[in-house]
Amino acid sequence: MPIRGTSSQEEPTMADVLDKTGARTDEAADVITGARERIDAVDDRIIGLVQERMAVSKVIQEARIESGGRRVNLSREMEILAHFRDALGKPGTSLAMTLLELCRGRV
Repeated sequence: MPIRGTSSQEEPTMADVLDKTGARTDEAADVITGARERIDAVDDRIIGLVQERMAVSKVIQEARIESGGRRVNLSREMEILAHFRDALGKPGTSLAMTLLELCRGRV
């Protein structure tokens, strides 16, 4: 796969790889490149899980509204915020808030 700045038929040079990774050695560039590929794969899985969570949340909201309830259950959201905070610390709260907003929209 060509690195930006090289033509589709040229192989990237080690200088290109070192520049792209910020590494100072070939070995570090190899580690970084492999780790970035793993991160990209994990990110793709996370995106898929968030999309799945959004779909499940929609089902819950529709059932709640159809039964005469409110779209949002604040006590449940507080449980989710606490769960993420307990697992990930303070940044977990921000992550949970983002997930809740993605799944239910702004309140």
